[in-house]
Amino acid sequence: MYEAVTEDVAIRVTPTFMPQESDVEDGKYFWAYTVEIENRSTTMVQLLTRYWRISSASGGTQEVKGDGVVGKQPVIRPGEIHRYTSGVPLTSPSGLMGGHYGMVESQSGRHFRATIPTFALDSPLSTQRAN
Repeated sequence: MYEAVTEDVAIRVTPTFMPQESDVEDGKYFWAYTVEIENRSTTMVQLLTRYWRISSASGGTQEVKGDGVVGKQPVIRPGEIHRYTSGVPLTSPSGLMGGHYGMVESQSGRHFRATIPTFALDSPLSTQRAN
């Protein structure tokens, strides 16, 4: 598990290689990742946007930007955790992924970026590692 804390918002990520969704002979590797967003502050926060930077061991990099996560812009109350699972394909057996969420504090309306920790996408099928 990987963790980063920004302004009392803790983000934890657990990646899992999915061999049943991968096709090594075709150069397709797939990971699921579960994200937990914990509000450790005393006010509600809302996740508005996401930004991901995904790098593969073969040197390719892509950026993903958009509203919310898996179709939602969750409001997270103090002490609550929002959890979701998503996935990412790569064309190499190893990579790195990280980024940030655009958040807003409900009471003040103040916007901030919560860091998503950079995490490894390492397939057990190869000794090549991006990290």
